[in-house]
Amino acid sequence: MNKIGFVAALVLTTCMVGTAHADDVMVGTLKLTAAWARATPKGATVGGGYFTITNTGSAADRLVGGASDVSNRFEIHEMSMDKGVMKMREITSGFEIKPGQTIRFEPSGHHIMFVGLKQPLKEGDRIKATLQFEKAGNASVDFVVESIGARRGDHGHQ
Repeated sequence: MNKIGFVAALVLTTCMVGTAHADDVMVGTLKLTAAWARATPKGATVGGGYFTITNTGSAADRLVGGASDVSNRFEIHEMSMDKGVMKMREITSGFEIKPGQTIRFEPSGHHIMFVGLKQPLKEGDRIKATLQFEKAGNASVDFVVESIGARRGDHGHQ
């Protein structure tokens, strides 16, 4: 293969890999991007979900809940450090997204939990979930399942 053909093939492959990312979703003035989850070991009863929310509007909104067919419950969680100990707690009052603010739900920070998994989350699968917002309403989001040890949702390109 000549040099130009090799470069063309490389560019095409890179473009094709990029299409594997979860689709961006707009609901009201909220933009949800890069939705992903971690694969879980056999027997696990919970799984984590991660994404980014940007409020492009002029009024605050609040993530108040959600649902997914892969689990019995959907919870919003946060993790924090307290005297050197990592603590996780459910946020039952919802999570505010201020105007112009971008919030990243990620490992060791804000995240969602799929509680009461009906089956393990397998790398490469897509999880359908509905996120519920106080003002914008419901957003259907596909979470791409990454490896068990994934630290971010870039589909193996860390």
